[in-house]
Amino acid sequence: MKTEHVGCAKRAVVIGASSGIGREVARLLLEEGWTLGVAARRVDLLESIGAAATAGIDVTQEDAAEQLRSLIDRLGGMDLFFYASGIGKQNRELHEDIELATMQTNAVGFTRMIGEAYRYFAERGEGHIAAITSIAGTMGLGPAPAYSATKAMQNVYLQSLEQQANARGLRIRFTDIRPGFVDTALLSGDFHYPMMLRPERVAREIVKAIKARKHIRVIDWRYRLLTALWRRIPNCIWRKIKL
Repeated sequence: MKTEHVGCAKRAVVIGASSGIGREVARLLLEEGWTLGVAARRVDLLESIGAAATAGIDVTQEDAAEQLRSLIDRLGGMDLFFYASGIGKQNRELHEDIELATMQTNAVGFTRMIGEAYRYFAERGEGHIAAITSIAGTMGLGPAPAYSATKAMQNVYLQSLEQQANARGLRIRFTDIRPGFVDTALLSGDFHYPMMLRPERVAREIVKAIKARKHIRVIDWRYRLLTALWRRIPNCIWRKIKL
């Protein structure tokens, strides 16, 4: 399988396609000739995409992996799995419900769905898994502890699966997409985020990274510089920075 040949009617599943980056990526894949299966919690928001198959999937539910397999079957198979589902909030007062909900979606839900896609491709022998994580996993961010921690977990989980796939001789490719702040509903609210990116632009870079078989892609160049700087800050200084 060569996922960069997008004109060959390859089949892709997009999780989290109802809005934001996921919806934009789904639109671009359709334009480039992919046969598409899309899923999100709200099925009514998926109908206008024009995908070959749709499904209402809540990644926090125990039957989500089973529903993913059903969607793949209805699509007739899967060559690319693109994951764009997630939640995140600032939580400076560390409210328990926010932290636990973030863990349930971004850690448990992520593991459930990425794991099922991996198992499908392991049975098939090949495939491509691409997922939106975040630059927030670069360092621990005090304003959003659970969000930052789950994004770091996602980065390491994808890295671990890539190593395992290579050890097993599986032709499964991985693309870890790490955007900066994107102007979507996830970041709606009173707080002003700097260097906001448009979802349409981010989606174009994502599709380009998938076609180029990038392992990790930080979007955009400003955030590549920023995260490179973050990594060079000693912990003794980082822990005292007020964000």
